[in-house]
Amino acid sequence: MRMQTRMAVLFGAVVIATALLMGALSYVAIAGRLQAQVDTSLLEVSAPLARDLASGQRPREVSNRSGRDGRGGPGQGQLVLPTQVLLPDGTVLADPAGISIPVDDEDIAIAGSMAPTTRFVDVTIGDRPYRSVTQTAGGARGAVQVARDVSENQRVLTSLAWVLTAIGVVVATLAAGAGWFVARRTSRRLVALTDAAESVTATGQLDTAVPASGTDEVSRLGTAFNAMLARLSQSRDDQQRLVQDAGHELRTPLTSLRTNVSLLRQFDDMSTDTRARVIADLDGETRELSALVNEVVTLAAAAPNDAPVEPVSLAGLARGAAARAHRRSGCEVALHLDDSVVLGQPALLARAVWNLVENGCKFSGGRPEVDLVVREGAVIVRDRGPGIDPADLPHVFDRFFRATSARSLPGSGLGLAIVSDVALAHGGRAFASNRPDGGAEVGFQVPVLPKP
Repeated sequence: MRMQTRMAVLFGAVVIATALLMGALSYVAIAGRLQAQVDTSLLEVSAPLARDLASGQRPREVSNRSGRDGRGGPGQGQLVLPTQVLLPDGTVLADPAGISIPVDDEDIAIAGSMAPTTRFVDVTIGDRPYRSVTQTAGGARGAVQVARDVSENQRVLTSLAWVLTAIGVVVATLAAGAGWFVARRTSRRLVALTDAAESVTATGQLDTAVPASGTDEVSRLGTAFNAMLARLSQSRDDQQRLVQDAGHELRTPLTSLRTNVSLLRQFDDMSTDTRARVIADLDGETRELSALVNEVVTLAAAAPNDAPVEPVSLAGLARGAAARAHRRSGCEVALHLDDSVVLGQPALLARAVWNLVENGCKFSGGRPEVDLVVREGAVIVRDRGPGIDPADLPHVFDRFFRATSARSLPGSGLGLAIVSDVALAHGGRAFASNRPDGGAEVGFQVPVLPKP
């Protein structure tokens, strides 16, 4: 069953159930009110007659109190109701021209009761419905019976039942129509979303978009779907660009390796100096290729993943990177640290800090000295090199970008790209600028954990 049909049926069912409940409660309330009015009118006639009967008045006098005057006509302003007297022995004293009210054993028992007793019962006289009361004031002197025709009340209740039923049907129909209309508007957007998802699945095209207007849940779903497609498209573009850039960068060392391998085929004809130069070249190109592959793998892993996050002291990472730089290249790193703690993935943050330190040491030239600053979630490396060409500043974090002045230096052009990706993955950003007194200032900023 389609969603709009299902919602229309559900709306209709809920409204029908509500209408039935309200109609039943209204019917019961009105029926009870009408019956109470009938019972009150019966008591207004039977109560004084029962008291007179208990006081010893004759049945004829009691009969005349039933709402008729001495001439047999109705009293002024009184409701004429069929009335009769029931004696304890079961004898019925009734107006011969009136209506005879049915008597049963319980009515006879009430007539002989010593205590005041009242009994209401629904009876049928002829083919018409009546409501009757049997009442005694006690003393075992008999009981008075009064009846009232309730045909009009039943007609009113029957008409009321039909009116409530008709109202329920109309309301249920309107509710079903409203449910169908609302479901159609909702399902139309869901169908568009489903069609878009199926189109993406079938074609692999991520530029499909669905309309997402409004603020309800379906609109939020459409907005989230569009954002998901945008992220997937960006991820695919990044992957394609990474593969293309990596392929381009890998060609240079691979070409050099093939050239040197070709030379090695003439190994026996080479001089000692040529052999040493070729072997050194092979060793350097192999190291460069290994470093490039490692950087590509690290860059691919720098995106957000399911690795657990934990509080990380940036000062601890800075000390480790400084010791590593001094051990590998003799670079002197001056530390300026605070107690910044961030929430993140330790391995990725350590890689970003190391890349900054390695980059700063590499560009310090003949003075391998850098300052490593940790301040309020920021990690900054200040070198003493030539600085960055202003035209290159917007591109220093691009993948495989290498400034013209750095082409002769070792590296893959991925180190700072990794720094930028790690910062973004932790909700931060990377930045670079030139220092007024010479050298460059490169770093990243991530949110810090509040101090206890």
